[in-house]
Amino acid sequence: MNVSVVLFTSDLRLHDHPPLRAALDGSYAVVPLFVRDRGVDAAGFAAPNRLAFLSESLRDLDAGLRERGGRLVVRTGDVVEEVCRVVAEAEAGTVHMAAGVSAYAQRREERLRAALEGGPCRLQVHDAVITALPPGAVTPASSDHFAVFTPYFRRWSQERLRDVMAAPRTIRVPGTVGSEPLPCRRGLSGVAERLAAGGETEGRKRLMAWLRDGITAYEERHDDLAGDATSRLSPHLHFGTLSPVEVVHRARRAGGPGAEAFVRQLAWRDFHHQVLAARPAAAQADYRPRHDRWRSGSGARADIEAWREGRTGYPLVDAAMRQLRHEGWMHNRGRLLTASFLTKTLYVDWRVGARHFLDLLVDGDIANNQLNWQWVAGTGTDTRPNRVLNPLTQARRYDPDGAYVRRWVPELAGLGGPAVHQPWKLPGPDRVACAAYPDPIVGLSDGLARFRRARGHV
Repeated sequence: MNVSVVLFTSDLRLHDHPPLRAALDGSYAVVPLFVRDRGVDAAGFAAPNRLAFLSESLRDLDAGLRERGGRLVVRTGDVVEEVCRVVAEAEAGTVHMAAGVSAYAQRREERLRAALEGGPCRLQVHDAVITALPPGAVTPASSDHFAVFTPYFRRWSQERLRDVMAAPRTIRVPGTVGSEPLPCRRGLSGVAERLAAGGETEGRKRLMAWLRDGITAYEERHDDLAGDATSRLSPHLHFGTLSPVEVVHRARRAGGPGAEAFVRQLAWRDFHHQVLAARPAAAQADYRPRHDRWRSGSGARADIEAWREGRTGYPLVDAAMRQLRHEGWMHNRGRLLTASFLTKTLYVDWRVGARHFLDLLVDGDIANNQLNWQWVAGTGTDTRPNRVLNPLTQARRYDPDGAYVRRWVPELAGLGGPAVHQPWKLPGPDRVACAAYPDPIVGLSDGLARFRRARGHV
């Protein structure tokens, strides 16, 4: 009996799944396998919010497989060792998996290929599963990757994406291969109170609702913090419960300025993946060093803690940080602002902020998280590395009446209108009424002057 193994990683879906389709086309039976990789735990990447979303996604994947006559096989341990065990148990001839871009994903593929080499089983790695366009599919004449988004986007937009593949109707799984019980969200501690639900079923519902009700206004409203007018599809793209290829195709069919702006954001995701694929060290090392001497010591530690807790004294910054803790997610405009505040107003190493985000974000993705942090810090691909986002200017533009702040900072909920953004300027009795909220931990002009001195621009 010809058997293939499909190793699921960040592609937990049945619709538009090239490794699964290739396995079904070439084999009588397939082992859909997910390995709870101890290496991910050891790297500190197994954050509670992502574990909860992962558990629901695996359960939904298993349910979809069972509807088609199959089931999901779950194992725990070293991913290469567990794949080899399943290959032996199933007498499999091929292992199919999606290509990854991180240093860890690249090492995993190399180790697995080496472990299978010389035996009866071969490894087949598939592109355009986790991203819409494979990293390296378009490159400039002088480099192995694009370092600036705009020229990348021009080339990206000209490329033809592969066709979307239908979900399989039937899946046969050998009965000889055993599985551990599916993980369960219940019992996980530290999960955000309002964490989004996981799974392909939920992801497809969200996508359909977004295409029907949200995408048209995206260009005009995507920075509206209180309006919450973004797709919230990022967790599903991170875990692969939605296919980026399918999302781009459907958005383009919807058409219009909103769809065009949305597709541009999906291209940013591909852009960061192609940067990391070419420069895996950028997950921790400056992509473009600025010779920063980031602050340390007790003063910096106190500022970092205030930033993490959402008690910097700048209401818009604090609202975004509290949304992160409450939902395991943050509006993109909030991500830009809070990252700029930490790295440039407080002059704290971007890696500190990136680690905190990875601890909490349900969509915490190495490529997008680390490289977005570097973009904001000025050590990445931003062509204006010394730009600073002023939280008061951002508040006037993106939360003009203060609704977003009042939603997430209850100490200020009684303040009306834009006055909520500068409570330290309130007259005595009004300031006393919201005394539980702190004064700013740094003056914006002081922070800007410190940053400019550090970067040698004074």
